[in-house]
Amino acid sequence: MKSGRSNPAKPNLAVSDKCEQILQGAMQVFLQRGYAGTSMDRVAAIANVSKQTIYSHFQDKEGLFTALIERVTIGRLQAELGEELWEGEPEPTLRRLATAYLQKIGDEEYLSLLRVVIGESVQFPELAQLYTRTVIQRGQCLICDYFKGHPELRLDDPEATARIFMGALVSFLVSQEILYGKQIMPFEQEQLIDQLVKMVLRSE
Repeated sequence: MKSGRSNPAKPNLAVSDKCEQILQGAMQVFLQRGYAGTSMDRVAAIANVSKQTIYSHFQDKEGLFTALIERVTIGRLQAELGEELWEGEPEPTLRRLATAYLQKIGDEEYLSLLRVVIGESVQFPELAQLYTRTVIQRGQCLICDYFKGHPELRLDDPEATARIFMGALVSFLVSQEILYGKQIMPFEQEQLIDQLVKMVLRSE
């Protein structure tokens, strides 16, 4: 006998699957055609959905691009690592955070999307602003909150320290992977992480 109650997990799963299908299609189009050359019609064709379906999940092209950046950056770290990313003593936690950022966000999919942002930032400055808000600012806020939650670090300026910490990670990826610094002035990520962690712990 049927209870008449619906299972809420099924429609949620369906929505999640449809969003993922759209995002995968959008990723292909944005990387192939850039932001200016991407149309919702093309995304709909590649994702094998109707254009109306895209609009029902994402308000417009900027909303779709925002979701893509979220999918491959900070959102990915939180989704994959969850609360364990922030658990433990400061030294291993900061090492884990920096390593996870460089490994999971520094993959080719993310770097390709970042190249689109940089390449079209003059014509579409909102893309650069979007990246700054979604990745840099959000990352800094998360790290700053962590620093403030650990007064034993005795940081004079947790916000400035978080900016330096996050800024160094972003700069490493841009200079080494996008500006070909790996070929010209190689720098090991372990060396960077060691110095960043020492910088924070030196205040203890």
